[in-house]
Amino acid sequence: MKKKHNRPRRLNVYDGNSQSRKVKAPEYEFLKQRPSPEKEVSKDIRLNKYIANSGICSRREADKLIESGDIKVNGKTIEELGYKIKPSDKVQYKGKVIKNEKFIYVLLNKPKDFITTTKDPQNRKTVIDLIKNHIDERVYPVGRLDRNTTGLLLLTNDGELSEILSHPSYNIRKVYEVLLDNPLDEEDFIRIKSGLELDDGPVRVDEIAIISPDAKLIGLEIHSGRNRIVRRIFSELGYDVNRLDRVMYSFLTKKDLPRGKWRFLKEHEVVRLKHLGKGKHKKQ
Repeated sequence: MKKKHNRPRRLNVYDGNSQSRKVKAPEYEFLKQRPSPEKEVSKDIRLNKYIANSGICSRREADKLIESGDIKVNGKTIEELGYKIKPSDKVQYKGKVIKNEKFIYVLLNKPKDFITTTKDPQNRKTVIDLIKNHIDERVYPVGRLDRNTTGLLLLTNDGELSEILSHPSYNIRKVYEVLLDNPLDEEDFIRIKSGLELDDGPVRVDEIAIISPDAKLIGLEIHSGRNRIVRRIFSELGYDVNRLDRVMYSFLTKKDLPRGKWRFLKEHEVVRLKHLGKGKHKKQ
């Protein structure tokens, strides 16, 4: 049996004459995919993408804003979907000029021994070291996790969202798993649930549950963002925290995100986080 050779398939390409010539498929495809000069120099951007890049909403919601007549370009109301603008155009939403900024939103499952900062004067490892070879934009941690605390941490260059998530009045939900050195007894469980008085004022948890049979692994939900607040709660009652892991931040979880790994937030997640700012004092 003769061995078949995988030769390039030939295509008949019409060249304007009555006859056709034969051209190798790979060469033809290369010519076909070469961008035109106009495409290379064009910097026009779709209006809905520009709006989405400004951080106001998703691209789909931007289409609705355009259709409803809420968007102006250079003072003119635009209701045409697919409308393209130039970088020099002025885009307004509700009378306010919006800018086309590329915001980055990163969800990181922080490992131990990493500092939650952009730089460290002692040259210790920072959370930025985990992503710096993959992301060109400068991002900053939202809030803090101490060096020995693991779990979910958000990094972004969106200052407005960072302020929302960091401010105590927005009551951003945080859920921790706490491993204690000794079993949590019933009296201390009730004291934590009822509220404690610490050096910097009272603190109250939203939920507390004993997870393990030996009563050493505790689940804790809290909205306070005060420094080392979870460790201080248990320290007040004489417990040492052997392990502290943030397993939930707002509605975000560690699903499919191993320790030390990160991912970009999905568009609908970013939109949902931004909506938190519209409902102050509501638990999220």
